[in-house]
Amino acid sequence: MQGLVFNEKGLRYVTAYPQPKPQADEALIRVTYAGICNTDLEIMQGYKGFHGILGHEFVGVVEACADKQYVGKRVVGDINIGCGECELCAGGHPHHCVNRKVLGITGKDGAFASYLTLPIKNLHIVSEKIPNKIAVFAEPLAAALEIVEQCHIKPSDNVAVLGDGKLGQLIAQVLTLTGCRLTVIGKHPAKLSLLKEKARIVPYNPVETTRVFDLVVECTGNETGLQYAGQIVKPRGKVILKSTFSSQNGAIGAQWVVNELSLTGSRCGPIDGALRLMERGLVDVEPLIGGIYNLDDWEKAFADNSGLKVLLKLQ
Repeated sequence: MQGLVFNEKGLRYVTAYPQPKPQADEALIRVTYAGICNTDLEIMQGYKGFHGILGHEFVGVVEACADKQYVGKRVVGDINIGCGECELCAGGHPHHCVNRKVLGITGKDGAFASYLTLPIKNLHIVSEKIPNKIAVFAEPLAAALEIVEQCHIKPSDNVAVLGDGKLGQLIAQVLTLTGCRLTVIGKHPAKLSLLKEKARIVPYNPVETTRVFDLVVECTGNETGLQYAGQIVKPRGKVILKSTFSSQNGAIGAQWVVNELSLTGSRCGPIDGALRLMERGLVDVEPLIGGIYNLDDWEKAFADNSGLKVLLKLQ
């Protein structure tokens, strides 16, 4: 099959990569669309030390599966594969299993290929009301929803989203549903303008460090964003960290102790909830699509500078 393989030589397109064979508890999925995520770019800079087929945001069609109800169905999937045997898995936390595999990130070939496999229990059937190019947003939208799973956000809360990129856009749409007083801080006027009906939009200014926010969600993708989040959150406030960095150098300093700040890492979230939001039209992801490319045009896809979500079309 065709695929994008990453190793010590970099990222390359191949046409004769072995097609995966599903285990007894897995489904074979023909990938329709896959999305390029900032985590993919971080992996290419050394994050997680992963080698293999990249990609974890996808929608596809099940071609083979022991559970016949899934065959022929469009699906998206939870990307975390717990061992099923450790204490964390037994306690209902397979996302944090120390032995877990993660699609396209840790120990499991991903979605930038004609086919992938996932455990049947990880699959979520996509409603006919959701087009493919929308369904591919299920995984990142679920990551945005994880914030409200972790933190009760009140309508009276003063909340900032730091970063106006792909994930920041999704997070802002989700947080708008809580009724909070929402501010989005970013560097790109065109992307900020997409949120002008949903939030107060503010250009990033590192000189302005007024501590006015009860909660700051950091999704800039860089360490300076985390430093800035610590400067604008109120004493005893909370920072939700969404960015994944290939390294960290002094992003957290003494101010975090002095101001008694709370820092919460936030990763994957509820796929089923993301699908419900899309099916009901409560979020609008189509304006976030920056470009769609065939897999063999991968170089153009990775060079796309729209700053929005870039999709790879596999079928």
